[in-house]
This record gives sequence, structure tokens and C-alpha cells, in this order.
Amino acid sequence: MTAGSEDPAPRRLCLLEEIEDGEAKEFLFGEGPKQRALFVLREGAEIYGYENSCPHIGTPLNFLPDRFLSADGTYILCSTHGALFQIEDGLCVAGPCQGEKLTEIKVTLDGDGYVILAEPGFPAA
Repeated sequence: MTAGSEDPAPRRLCLLEEIEDGEAKEFLFGEGPKQRALFVLREGAEIYGYENSCPHIGTPLNFLPDRFLSADGTYILCSTHGALFQIEDGLCVAGPCQGEKLTEIKVTLDGDGYVILAEPGFPAA
């Protein structure tokens, strides 16, 4: 690939089986201030991808690796503010950013069981 060109092919992130049902996995791109992060959450055969950034002030949602859910596993939790987000659409239903949404990152599954980053241009800063 030449400088300035983008890889048009979707990127494999991990096998679906590497994400426990009802859990999430974080993926980091880049370094330093240009680093971008996303997480993929699995609920059965469904997967959801979001940028790991609270819409309130942009802090990462998790304090610990791969820990994104409330204690009962029904909401995505911002560890900084305690905001709660619906899993299926990223809508904040409690906390300082109520009514705002997490930034969705398109992910899909390929025929071999891999989670694929299908968001064009992510992780450009």
C-alpha cells in the first residue's frame, strides 16, 4: 500500500467466539493523541460496534479492559459518569448526556465467523 492510500478491504478484528456472549472487546488503532478506540459487544448472534468515547466529554467508557456493561449486563456503562446507554442503539437513557448517542461503528460477520470492521474511514482522526 502506498502512502496516502487507504486499504479498501474490510479488516478482521477477531473471531466472534473470542467475545463471550453478553460481553465486549475493545480494539485500539494508532498511538498517543491520535489513538482511536472502538468496542464490539456481543448478544447471542448479534454484534454492535461503538466508538469508545462518552458523548458527554469524550472520555473512554471503560476503566478496565473489555469492561463496558452495567453490573446486570443490560446497559453500556460510562465508568466516568455512570451514564447508561442502550445496547442496541447507543442511546443514553441516564446520566449527563441523556438523549445523546454513542457513535456507532459498523461491524459485521464474515462467512468464516470473523468480526469485520466495515466502517469506511475508521479510524481516521
